[in-house]
Amino acid sequence: MAKTLEEIEALPKTMLTANDITEIVGADANSIRIQAHRDASRLGFPVIVIGTRVKIPKEAFLKFMRGNI
Repeated sequence: MAKTLEEIEALPKTMLTANDITEIVGADANSIRIQAHRDASRLGFPVIVIGTRVKIPKEAFLKFMRGNI
């Protein structure tokens, strides 16, 4: 789990998981997944729901967290 936006930025992947962002958003991964399935727009950052999986585009998440969206 990343603890800072800089650690998220350094991850060598383009899609994040709920586990990757828990420390930053202050919520547990399961709560993030549940909200993504119920109403993803309430998370505030973009997510992609594929079946039971939730993927978060890294660049869009970073922009959101830095107030650029």
